Amino acid sequence: MTASRLHPHAGRTGAFAELMAIRAGAPIAPGEVSITGRDPLFRSPLRIGETSADVLAARAIAANDLWQLRTGERQSLSIDVRAAAAMSLAGGDMTQRRDEHGIYRPIPPSPELRHMIALTQPWQAADGRWLLPHTNLPHLERRVLDVLGCESTPEAVAAGVARWNAAELEDAIAAARACAGLVRTPDEWLAHPHGALLASRPVVEITKLADGAPEPLPPGDEPLSGIRVLDLTRILAGPTCGLGLAEHGADVLMVTAPHLPQVPAFVRDTSHGKRSCFLDMDRPDQADRLRALVREADVFIDGYRPNRLAAHGFGVDELVALRPGLVHVSVNCFGADGPFADRAGWDQVAQAVTGICHVQGEASGAGRPQLTPVFMCDFLTGFLGSYGAMLALARRAREGGSYRVQVSLCQTAMLLLRQGLIDDFADAPGALAPEEFAAYALRDDGSCYGDLLSLGPVLRMSRTPPRWAGTTPALGSGSASWLPRGPGG
Repeated sequence: MTASRLHPHAGRTGAFAELMAIRAGAPIAPGEVSITGRDPLFRSPLRIGETSADVLAARAIAANDLWQLRTGERQSLSIDVRAAAAMSLAGGDMTQRRDEHGIYRPIPPSPELRHMIALTQPWQAADGRWLLPHTNLPHLERRVLDVLGCESTPEAVAAGVARWNAAELEDAIAAARACAGLVRTPDEWLAHPHGALLASRPVVEITKLADGAPEPLPPGDEPLSGIRVLDLTRILAGPTCGLGLAEHGADVLMVTAPHLPQVPAFVRDTSHGKRSCFLDMDRPDQADRLRALVREADVFIDGYRPNRLAAHGFGVDELVALRPGLVHVSVNCFGADGPFADRAGWDQVAQAVTGICHVQGEASGAGRPQLTPVFMCDFLTGFLGSYGAMLALARRAREGGSYRVQVSLCQTAMLLLRQGLIDDFADAPGALAPEEFAAYALRDDGSCYGDLLSLGPVLRMSRTPPRWAGTTPALGSGSASWLPRGPGG
C-alpha cells in the first residue's frame, strides 16, 4: 500500500481520515505520506498494524505541520505496517540486552510481570459472564484479592470470581479503588451509558481553555525543538505519549517519586530520549519546585484519573493559571466524565469492557474471551496523545491560547474496532523477522539497564527523522530543571 491506502477501504471508517478530520488543516498533498505493508503481524483479528500505521502517520503529519510553521516547507513521510505493529510489543524480542559473550538476546519478562499476566485474565463468574481483574501493581492486587477473599494464584482468583455475578463484582472492585472490567460485546459497550458517551466524542478531544497571545515555536532544527514537556505518567500509555514528543525533539522531563510503584521493563522501554527526576508532591518544597517547572513548561502530560492531581494543587485549572499557554494532555482509561470516569483502568480493562476481549476470543475459536497478544490500547493511546499535543502546539503558535487534549484507552479500543476485522491471522508470526528488526534497531550502550538493542522509531521523515537523544535514564537520575532552549530561547 502506498499513499492511496489513505482512502478508507470498504467496511472501515479509516483511522487516518478520522484523525485528519480532527486536525482540520490544509489538505495533505498527494504523495506526502506513504504507508506500506499489511496486517497481520499478530494472531489477532484486529487491524493492529494498519491502525498503528494510520495513527503514526497522523502524528507525522502533526510534526510536519510544526515543521512548516518553522520553515515554510513540508517533508515526505513513510511508515511500514509491520514495523508500526511491532511498536505494541513491550519488551520481548523488541528490546535485547548484550550478554557476557557480546550477543544481544531478548530480555525475559520478570517473574512479577509473568505473575501479573497469569492473574489478569478473563475469568467466568457465577452468572456465566466473564470478568477481568487487574493486578499489575502490588497495592491494586491486594485490593482485588481482598474483595475476592482469595490467595494470589490463578486458581484462587478463578474460584473467587466464580462466587460473584460479574456486574456486581465489577462494581465491588471499583468501590475498593481497584481495577476490573466486565467483558462486554462491542454492541453492549456502545449501548452502555459510558460507551455511548465516548462514541459521541472524538478519539482525540482538543479544547481551548483560555485565550492568549500566539507563541511562536522556539528556535531549533526539529519539529519540537525547545518545547518543554513534563511527563507525570507511568506504565505505557502516558510514557508512550512523552516518548513520541521526545522523538520529535522535545525536552521531556519525567517526574515521579521514589515510593511510586513501577514496572521496570515498561520504564526501560518508554524512557528513551527523556530525562528523569524525583519530586514528591506531598512535600511542600518539592511541590513548589514542580510549580516552578510548570511555569516554564509547554506541555504537561497527566496520567492520573480525573481530579487526582487537583487534590495536590495540580489540576488543569491550577496548571493553566501557573502557565498561560500550557497544553495539558490527559491520558487515562475511561475519559474525563461519564459514569465510569472516576474508575482506574489499564489496557486489559479497556479490552474487556469495550468488546475487544470478546472479539479476540470469538475469532480465535477459544470458546472464551481472550486478551490480544499485545498492549495495543496503551501504545495507540500514547501515539494519539502526542498527536493531539502537537496539534494543540500548532494552534497555540497560530492563534494563542491554553489547551486541553484528552485521550483514553477505551476511546482507542473503540477506534480499533471501527477499522473492521481480518480473517486470516492464525499463522501470523507474532514478531518482526530478524532482518526487519535490524532495519530499525538502535543501540544504547552503557545504559543503567546494560547494553541495549531496541526497536527504534519506525516513522521515516525525510528532513527530521525521529530520534532518541542521549542514553536511557535511570529513574530519578537527573535534576528537576529544564535544558537551555538554545540560541534565542
